[in-house]
Amino acid sequence: MDHLLSPEELDFAHQMREFFRTEIPEEIRYRQAIGQELSKEDIVTSQRILNKHGYAVPNWPVEWGGQDWTPVQRHIWLEEMQLASVPTPLPFNTAMVGPVIATFGSQDLKERFLPATANIDIWWSQGFSEPNAGSDLASVKTSAVRKGDVYIVNGQKTWTTLGQYGDWIFNLVRTDPDAKKQAGISFLLIDMKSPGVTVRPIELIDGGHEVNEVFFDNVEVPVENLVGEENKGWTYAKFLLGNERTGIARIGDSKVALARVKAYAAATKTSRGTLLDDPLFAARLTKVEAELTALEFTQLRILSTQVAGDDKPDPRSSVLKLRGSMIQQDISELMMDVLGPQGIDFVDSREVPTGFTTLPPGAVDAGPHYYNYRKVTIYGGSSEVQRSIISKALLGL
Repeated sequence: MDHLLSPEELDFAHQMREFFRTEIPEEIRYRQAIGQELSKEDIVTSQRILNKHGYAVPNWPVEWGGQDWTPVQRHIWLEEMQLASVPTPLPFNTAMVGPVIATFGSQDLKERFLPATANIDIWWSQGFSEPNAGSDLASVKTSAVRKGDVYIVNGQKTWTTLGQYGDWIFNLVRTDPDAKKQAGISFLLIDMKSPGVTVRPIELIDGGHEVNEVFFDNVEVPVENLVGEENKGWTYAKFLLGNERTGIARIGDSKVALARVKAYAAATKTSRGTLLDDPLFAARLTKVEAELTALEFTQLRILSTQVAGDDKPDPRSSVLKLRGSMIQQDISELMMDVLGPQGIDFVDSREVPTGFTTLPPGAVDAGPHYYNYRKVTIYGGSSEVQRSIISKALLGL
């Protein structure tokens, strides 16, 4: 990437590189680098260090902790963070609800929530998907009926990532059941400690507890927790998803994961030497590398044409989400193919069963990672949805 940057941008990249590698605890970056699951404490510790130095929410308005950076500088910040294996600031806080509150919320909501959100004093959960409203978010049925100074909320959300840690949840709720689907939705902030809120874990195919169901049974929510105007929530949701899709490309993370694939392949002996010497595997690896490089060029082209400070959703973010998520899946498949049955998540990676070779640290996350990453072409808007956006907004079809 360096040869694509100006001298000033190169200096900025070196500054970010030095900061991430010296200020964030090495043990946290190591766990991130080898694919080990991070604890809540790891994520909070890292984000609070970033926030202390002004690097947690650079995309926010300056008055709320943001930076007056160009879009390319924001890209460099994220890229260098990922290359250094620093946990990305909690996206529900920094890339989703924070920008929505900063852009559409009242002054009271901004003062109440933005500082605590940036410093992760509040852990936000996302209440969008429902059992019958996943990619088709306009079909949400969770209701919010106004009674005086409160909304009475009833319904269910699902696939709530890390909801077990949540303090608050930002919800799409239906406030006008008679309006056209998109027109009757509002954006509501709900304290997850409120009576009537129940969080139930969903066990995933990889055995982990990452997502949850959240139930609302006559939950009373103060009217002042409404973001923006009633029945305008669909506009705010589109704004949020536009920000989310750009980040889902995860180019830096993919570079780190691809480097791990190469390292494990180089340690895998074959009749030709190592797996890297196998022409079929080398061709697959080269194809993914070329696609990742093309994706990075695409992202830089998009960023170079954006006006600094313009926070309007860019439909081209759908290209980044579509291709970025597919590349992440390709890399997870390469990793699984390199390690084979040795990529199974053993209870203790230091205890390797008889007949298996000793693996590099973290290699045993390959199986769970492969299964978990089937989701990346679904959340944030499925690949089918992204193709529809691209065909209409970009190609005019």
